[in-house]
Amino acid sequence: MLPALLRLKRPLCPVRVGNYAEIRPSMGLGASAVWIRSLSTRRNLRTALFFPGHGVHRVGMATPWVDNFPNTARPFMDEMDSILGFHLSRIISDGPNSELNKTENSQPAIMATSILILRVLEKEFGFDTKSRVDVSLGHSLGEYSALVAGGYIDFSSALKMVRRRAEIMARCSRDASQLSGDSYGMVALVCEPDHLGELIVAIHEFLGLGSAGSKDDSSYEVPPIQQVMIANINSKNQIVLSGSIERIKTLLVQLRQFGGHDPRAVRLKSESPFHSPIMAPAASYMRSALEEVTITFPALMPCISNVTALPFQSKDELKDLLSRQCIETVRWWDSIRYLDQEQGVKRWIGIGPGKVGRNLVGKEVGRIMTKGGGVWAICDPREIEDILTALEKTEFDDS
Repeated sequence: MLPALLRLKRPLCPVRVGNYAEIRPSMGLGASAVWIRSLSTRRNLRTALFFPGHGVHRVGMATPWVDNFPNTARPFMDEMDSILGFHLSRIISDGPNSELNKTENSQPAIMATSILILRVLEKEFGFDTKSRVDVSLGHSLGEYSALVAGGYIDFSSALKMVRRRAEIMARCSRDASQLSGDSYGMVALVCEPDHLGELIVAIHEFLGLGSAGSKDDSSYEVPPIQQVMIANINSKNQIVLSGSIERIKTLLVQLRQFGGHDPRAVRLKSESPFHSPIMAPAASYMRSALEEVTITFPALMPCISNVTALPFQSKDELKDLLSRQCIETVRWWDSIRYLDQEQGVKRWIGIGPGKVGRNLVGKEVGRIMTKGGGVWAICDPREIEDILTALEKTEFDDS
């Protein structure tokens, strides 16, 4: 039975952190369990394709791809503009930053640029995603890119949903600020790996969330705009808090004065409290939108859910978890460790702007190239041939 963490209308409860606790349903003999277990018989490839989330955007991020691969990139950018009904390509290439930084522009821009790079790989370099990749995953917003790459949702439908979802999220943030007078956003906390479990427990105690399985529902009476949530568990020493910045600051004071924890706090470049109850209208939109979208299941490969850190196991589960992802914790660390430790993934290919995703993966699985394995970030056309050569070598070594 899943704990409160995985229920739509309940805020965060403790999740697995290292060896401290585990929240994971038995996979039983569900479709994805059998499916991912059969990867080794399908081909001797253990390769994951992963995509970045919000915050990696920058003006001009698609320009090198357009300049170097115009036959593929220019039609793609035209397709993107046509789907959205406005020239997002101009904002991506020329800015200004103030426009690209708007959630409703940055999120579809990141998602589209990620898929653009994948299309360049496939069309210009003959990269066969279906035969060379065993599983896909994405960090937060990147989950949509992962679903497109895995063949679950077509690019047009995903892009439209990402754009509308982002518009609603931006509105939720504005409404919360106007209602409370507070500023909202996200703060990353970095601590020693050995202290992360204790830090999360302390956060739950100060927020009144209690422990997993607690019967005390008093904390859920707090209005969403007053709630501080753990939005992401990114690695063995980094989590992200989401909510009112003033309330997050108060929580940090409590942690330092009374909890004995002194994590390094870094304000992220986001004015929206993603993965918190404030985003409930976005979750509602996604539930409705996903009923109107064609979803292929099973698709080309398993795709890992941010909410469960396991493969989606059915079409209905995909719809449910993708909507809940708007307000629940991104279990990125659990996702990486599941693939690394339980499924034996050895090759990790990050596709999209920036190298944040690669750095998060590298912290868990190591940066040193071992025989048959490695971690790469395909975000610059100048590096693509070297990366593909290295990837082919590891595939040969692993054969």
